[in-house]
Amino acid sequence: MKLRQIIGFIMLLLSPLLAQPMVAESGEAQGGVNVKEVVMGHLSDAYEWHITTWGNTHVTLPLPVIVKGEESGWHVFSSARFHDSPDGVYEGFHLGADGKIYEQTPDGDVRPWDISVTKNVVQLWIVVLLMLVIFLGCARWYRGRQASDDAPKGFVGLIEMFVMMVHDDVIKSNIGEKHYRPYAPYLLTVFFFIFLSNILGLVPIFPGGANLTGNLAITMFLALCTFLAVNLFGNREYWKDIFWPEVPLWLKCPVPLMPLIEFIGVLTKPFSLMVRLFANVMAGHSIVLSLTCIIFVTMQIGPAIGGTMTGISVLITIFMDAVELLVAFIQAYVFTMLSAVFIGLAHQESHSPQKEINN
Repeated sequence: MKLRQIIGFIMLLLSPLLAQPMVAESGEAQGGVNVKEVVMGHLSDAYEWHITTWGNTHVTLPLPVIVKGEESGWHVFSSARFHDSPDGVYEGFHLGADGKIYEQTPDGDVRPWDISVTKNVVQLWIVVLLMLVIFLGCARWYRGRQASDDAPKGFVGLIEMFVMMVHDDVIKSNIGEKHYRPYAPYLLTVFFFIFLSNILGLVPIFPGGANLTGNLAITMFLALCTFLAVNLFGNREYWKDIFWPEVPLWLKCPVPLMPLIEFIGVLTKPFSLMVRLFANVMAGHSIVLSLTCIIFVTMQIGPAIGGTMTGISVLITIFMDAVELLVAFIQAYVFTMLSAVFIGLAHQESHSPQKEINN
């Protein structure tokens, strides 16, 4: 936390420089860099994957646009059609200032039903494909081997180390040896999905660079899966502690104060999972990108301050990239651990004195 505060303080001191207009009113760059466009372009989703810029040519991978108009039905076309059209409109659809697709209607622009394949969707497919290759390859190594054989080495041994660490130290210890087995596949999948997504998000070139776990929709879905795993399979004791906790009677009747607080806690747990992962990943990407943009911004002021800030920016950026590698693992670990803790609380044993006496 102290490191992020220091970086934030540096960014605050340099905020007047970053706030300087570096593009012309017409939107064309005048030898500078639009910091907001660079940062938000990476953090937001897109209908095309920008790979690099060569001179004045943008090398991009156009992605399929799949939308349904109000009256015209379904449309499937490449996102490159928006750039090929002189006015940016294709089949009645165009990209708005917020990067979303809008349909032109007599009543104005409206958002169509949009199930397009965006950059984050492609990144998600890449992560899933990478996970299949890794784990099917490891499973193939284990096929036909006995428990008494030598432990795997190399890459398979590395994956086994991660699996056993999460399985024994996170899942089994937090849920309990009696109930952990049904949840182990889900929690292991969540851990490696978040970890690989975070790692690929730090790769600046294709097929990496998408801000997958920094997208609120992705983290919301992961938190929702944990929410369902907790509340659909929670035992009787779990629900009893929510709606009739063991507290003095005046705290739950006639005004259900404690049951209301416990029920709010049921909703805030997945919310905290969602926001924690989203905010930490997005903040890390924003800091690294902003530090990189400082190089180009300060060079517009003069060679002295530009050269000085370039050296400082490069050193801090390298250090932050190393920190982000650690954060990529920590965020996957924390999300999995908290999910296991919440699931374990949903399978707690009875606290009744009579049962303890019988035992």
